[in-house]
Amino acid sequence: MTGLLFACHGAASLFGVLGGAHGTGGTVPAGAWPGWYAAVIQLAGGTLVLLGLGTRAAALVCSGSMAYAYFTVHQARDLWPMRNGGEPAALFCWSFLLLTVTGPGALSLDALLGRSGRLGRQDPLSRPSSTRTEP
Repeated sequence: MTGLLFACHGAASLFGVLGGAHGTGGTVPAGAWPGWYAAVIQLAGGTLVLLGLGTRAAALVCSGSMAYAYFTVHQARDLWPMRNGGEPAALFCWSFLLLTVTGPGALSLDALLGRSGRLGRQDPLSRPSSTRTEP
């Protein structure tokens, strides 16, 4: 759900759908810093997390982009997220950081492809525990 909502934010900013950028119905100008780049990260990263493909890397980039947004846009207004309008940025940041640590679930494309989301290597914790052979 986090990936879907994040991708919707990116689609709104890039294509003017779902209310458009900032609810104005418009789009973010191509190449505009940081809005356009944030929207691309939101759309691509949110879609990857939604599908469970490259989940850890995508979630880390998404988390970092939301931390950047919080500290450069929201915190200048006030320290507390409830007062500076930064609650969504803070929630997305921490949610994606959690996904970075926990990785994809059993229904992810990473799991279906036999990857754990860690650079294509099998997760050592998912191997069978009885690998001993009897003499």
